[in-house]
Amino acid sequence: MKLIIQIPCLNEEKQLPETLADLPRSIPGVSIVEWLVIDDGSTDRTIEVAFACGVDHVIRLPQNRGLAAGFQAGMDAALKLGADVVVNTDADNQYVGADILKLVAPVVEGRADLVVGDRDTANIEEFSAIKKRLQSFGSNMVRWVSKTQVADATSGFRAYSREAALQLNVVNQYTYTIESIIQAGRSNAAIESVVIGTNPSTRPSRLFGSMWGYIRRNSLTIIRVFAAYKPLRFFGTISVLFLVAALAAFSPFLFGWLVRGDRGGHLQSLIMGAVLALTGVQILVLAFVADLISAHRTVSQRVFERVRRIELALGVEPSHHLGKE
Repeated sequence: MKLIIQIPCLNEEKQLPETLADLPRSIPGVSIVEWLVIDDGSTDRTIEVAFACGVDHVIRLPQNRGLAAGFQAGMDAALKLGADVVVNTDADNQYVGADILKLVAPVVEGRADLVVGDRDTANIEEFSAIKKRLQSFGSNMVRWVSKTQVADATSGFRAYSREAALQLNVVNQYTYTIESIIQAGRSNAAIESVVIGTNPSTRPSRLFGSMWGYIRRNSLTIIRVFAAYKPLRFFGTISVLFLVAALAAFSPFLFGWLVRGDRGGHLQSLIMGAVLALTGVQILVLAFVADLISAHRTVSQRVFERVRRIELALGVEPSHHLGKE
């Protein structure tokens, strides 16, 4: 059994040696352990430092494409390099490397297709109160949409079986963490969470320039995921709100007509009610269209999976791959 530990990187020449030094080279039940660095358009010596520290493979993207694209490129490369298990970790050494054994064990034993590291975010001292609440809200939302019990949905420390990696197709340009859990849950993959340790922060997050940026990005991600995977409920709820508001706008006219028999006046209420009702109906139609698109997404994912299996059968080399010299 072959394990590949992948690390998406962007200008990590200073932090990478410490991160790599913490990774294991042998794991019970695994015969081969290799390291893969995804260089997301770095302008420093990340690649040179990676090879100097013993990395087996580097995927060098010609320009910065973002964390989600780097993660997807790494998963594709790991499969083409023969991985039976893929572990993803961060380059900033946030996660304790020794806990990779905890992540891999359920996959090696055949109990899980995806194992997500639980940082126990409620007790991380470096997280502010608002960040802890947002983390909890986001994880609750992901559990509801994906029908899973993942405790820490935004954790990037996770292990995938080969089958789970084959079915994964992240389209979000910002982050892979939430969408990949939802895809796994909706495909009835076996998912587990294991409690893992974290190291003290070595630098500010590069994904968020400020707490406001963190709130804005994660809120938009949650809304987008909800709209993409629960379109009928998302747009249907908005439609109902508009229709209820239309009924409230019509109520003065309806009361006068039905109770007093007076159909005169209330022109403004009638116009407002008509506009709200028309908007509600249009959004309801949009809900059904979005639901059809959601069904088509499932078909597209299955096609993508089959194409990937064909590429593996044909022995297609990973794109932008650099091996040891």
